[in-house]
Amino acid sequence: MKLFSFSVFLILLLSDGVCAEEDVSKQRKILRTSQMILEEIQKSPDQKIPMKLISKAKAIIVFPTMLKAGFFVGARYGKGIASVRTRETGEWGPPAFLYTTGGSFGFQFGAEAVDLILLVMSQRGLEGLLNEQFTLGGDIALSAGPVGRHAEAAADVYMQGEIYSYSRSKGAFGGISLKGTIITTDLDANLAYYGHPYTSEEILLTKQVLKIPESGNQFIKIFNHLAPPGHAQ
Repeated sequence: MKLFSFSVFLILLLSDGVCAEEDVSKQRKILRTSQMILEEIQKSPDQKIPMKLISKAKAIIVFPTMLKAGFFVGARYGKGIASVRTRETGEWGPPAFLYTTGGSFGFQFGAEAVDLILLVMSQRGLEGLLNEQFTLGGDIALSAGPVGRHAEAAADVYMQGEIYSYSRSKGAFGGISLKGTIITTDLDANLAYYGHPYTSEEILLTKQVLKIPESGNQFIKIFNHLAPPGHAQ
């Protein structure tokens, strides 16, 4: 009986280990995909985010493959990451995991997968991000960011906003809008990745993460290359 109990305990222990590893692999995939999206956009002359703008961003949020679908009543859902620049050096810090939900009414149809990048430019926008949940276009003003070959010269005009959005569509959808999208800290994902249910504020602002996984360090290195800092914020 004791042998049976020990065997059951061992099986459960190993199962928990496998599940934990699967959860971590999901977060690693989100990090890799987020890096790829930013890299691909920055290599495209017609979609490129102006470097003058991105170098001044206080935070960056990436939702790879945010799903939007609907017929008159729309819905959207996705998982992503956020990183905040270190005030002293201007370099990106460890990622916090987020998820987004939202609904909208109006004339819309079809289905779409959207890669979404948000640049947080203002202190107010940053403070909104550090809340457990905030609403785009509600709590925080949201504007479409400038893109393309000629946007760099006009980037100074766009530095007065709070959050600028950049999206890349992978399908067909009518009546696209991000207004009303709710972004929330993904405590479960943070727990799976860091081994502790850190909030966005604890990861991004108060720097309470004691150990950053190797994939997180690689993420920071790559983001500092793709989105280098201007002057320290």
